[in-house]
Amino acid sequence: MTKSSKQPVRESTLVEAERLINGERAESYGPAKESFTRIAALWSIVLGIEVKPEQVAMCMLTLKVGRWVVGQQRDSIVDIAGYAELADKIVSEG
Repeated sequence: MTKSSKQPVRESTLVEAERLINGERAESYGPAKESFTRIAALWSIVLGIEVKPEQVAMCMLTLKVGRWVVGQQRDSIVDIAGYAELADKIVSEG
C-alpha cells in the first residue's frame, strides 16, 4: 500500500466532541452555561414550566439520539458526546 492510498486516521468521537464544544461552538455561541441558561429561559416561557440549563443539554442530546436512530450519522454521535459533556460541566459548575 502506498502512502497516498492510506485512509486518514479518524479523530475519536470524544476528541472531536471536546474540540468542538471548547473551540468552534464556544466561539460561535459563547460559554455553554450562558447559552443554555438563555435557552432554558425561553423554553420555560414556551412550555410554561421551569427549564434548567442542564435539561436543555439533555433535551438536545435526546434530539440527536432521535436523529441518529433514523440516519446513523457520525455527527449525531459526536453531538451526543458533546451534549453529555456540557450537561456534566453545567451541573458541576453549579
